[in-house]
Amino acid sequence: MPEAILPLEGMRVLDVATFLAAPYCAAILSEFGAEVIKIEEPRGGDPFRRFGTPTERPDSTLAWLSEARNKRSITLDLRAPEGAELFLRLVAVSDVVCENFRPGTLERWGLSWERLSAINPRLILLRVSGYGQTGPYWDRPGFARIAHAVGGLSGLAGLPDGPPVTPGSTSLGDYLAGLYGTVGVLMALLRVRAGGDGQVIDVGLYEAVFRVLDELAPAYARNGIVRQREGIGTRNACPHGHFPTRDGKWLAIACTTDKMFARLANAMDKPDLAAAGAFGPQEQRLAARETVDRLVAAWTGSLDRDDVLARCLAFEVPCGPLNSIADIFADPQYHARDNLVSIEVPGLGPIVVPGVIPKLSATRGRITSLGPALGEANDAVYRDLLGLDEETLTRLRAAGTI
Repeated sequence: MPEAILPLEGMRVLDVATFLAAPYCAAILSEFGAEVIKIEEPRGGDPFRRFGTPTERPDSTLAWLSEARNKRSITLDLRAPEGAELFLRLVAVSDVVCENFRPGTLERWGLSWERLSAINPRLILLRVSGYGQTGPYWDRPGFARIAHAVGGLSGLAGLPDGPPVTPGSTSLGDYLAGLYGTVGVLMALLRVRAGGDGQVIDVGLYEAVFRVLDELAPAYARNGIVRQREGIGTRNACPHGHFPTRDGKWLAIACTTDKMFARLANAMDKPDLAAAGAFGPQEQRLAARETVDRLVAAWTGSLDRDDVLARCLAFEVPCGPLNSIADIFADPQYHARDNLVSIEVPGLGPIVVPGVIPKLSATRGRITSLGPALGEANDAVYRDLLGLDEETLTRLRAAGTI
């Protein structure tokens, strides 16, 4: 059976961004059929190529291979007048531009939104920056670590008597901003396909983080609650946190309702804990959080992790192991859902990367290749798409424009 036509086939995306946030949006679009042309600076390319664990390919780390999936790389100096003109020719035949320079950068290069949209009124421009294109902080530099801090997440993470931490030391803010950027691009695309003009999608890293902090804003505005670091638990439910087991491992248990706690009490062979006069009502559990958590920890600590997990699952208690990456690679759920995909990379062999989500029943996304070598698509794009002849290409290479 032939592969289904993906929903974004026929869309062309120009990824002129660096590192992760806007490029992550472009990668998602590529998984569902968009052609993504990664435009990189001729002298070294995207610095993300050198971020993370190196490989035998000097221009490609494992992070680059994974996050630049499905893209075609060309080199182009947007600062050079002829480079900017070539970019405008690409804009004329493309649907989306993804960028995450500091605000004002494209404008300094003569590539403002007004100029881009005049050339292509249906163009969609995704702009990701530390603080967005407006506001008093608009021109400040931003990275995920800064967004986690300014957005309010890092202040919540860590033990109550310890320093604030960045959860997992990951680039979560970049990924969140990339996801919001993808949502914006797809909504703008619907408008274009309905006959409307293109538009700008403006995402600040910090606000993508702030948007996922559940009731933080209304709780402060209404009740003056300034939530602090709560360690392995949470102020809103109990028991709801991480618990050690006899074999030195950890489990997450989440009891957000009285019914769930009653199930846990039965799993512990202590149904009386869920009585109305004990810890059955949520209010009483929250008031005695330390006692309840201590009782649950004593129970989990008396058993091995797999035994606690089996017991909780038998009583339908929400529970799961705190997986390391080694645990994830051994987990049958990850394999059943194709969450780990092995892709053959020339010169490197098979590289395992996270699979495609979400899973569409009729037009499932694909990974056809991992991060490209720098400038590997120069000839195809400049000669075949823009029609440049060999003499022009030679001159542009010699000038360092491509």
